[in-house]
Amino acid sequence: MTNAAAPRRRGRPSRTQTEAGPATRDRILEAAREEFSERGYDKTSVRGIAKAAGVDSALVHHYFGTKEQVFEAAVEVVVAPALNAPAAVEEGPLDGIGERLTHFFFGIWENPATRTSLLAVLRSAVNNETAAAVFRRLVVAQLLRRIAERIDVPDAELRAELAASQLVGIAMLRYVIKIEPLASADVEQIIRRVAPVVQGHLTAT
Repeated sequence: MTNAAAPRRRGRPSRTQTEAGPATRDRILEAAREEFSERGYDKTSVRGIAKAAGVDSALVHHYFGTKEQVFEAAVEVVVAPALNAPAAVEEGPLDGIGERLTHFFFGIWENPATRTSLLAVLRSAVNNETAAAVFRRLVVAQLLRRIAERIDVPDAELRAELAASQLVGIAMLRYVIKIEPLASADVEQIIRRVAPVVQGHLTAT
């Protein structure tokens, strides 16, 4: 009589799975970005991500842990360029900071390579506190703190948050809700109209 194979311990992938390597990990991240972007945080599951990536769900847990950790890992690589915004924004006179920040912001959104993860973050953060916490941790706290330090005024943090709300609100209407004519308007036209408002939030007396 053939002996039955010993059951694999729950939550631990087999040796074969763990040897799949970086390519499999990247495939899981790509699948996670697409799932979170299309479904939002609440409706996305580790099982669904695993299925989309063509792997066992135990392998997703092995690499990343909880769904929150999968979400953060999935968006961090692509959202990370946003954290470099202050470096780009700081290059130049203060009276042009609004235009530079606005150009940088919409440049990221208009890039198909980064838009998927930004959509995943924004859609999920609106409806789920866990995702909102990731959004604050990855983008808002680090990005706005550095911009506030650059403008160096007593209410700098509030000014930076007002500027960010202007940009994020437009992103929500243009890329998530897709309200016309904003959704199909030329991005340079949007930048020309929005940059002075962002500048005002940051530096106007």
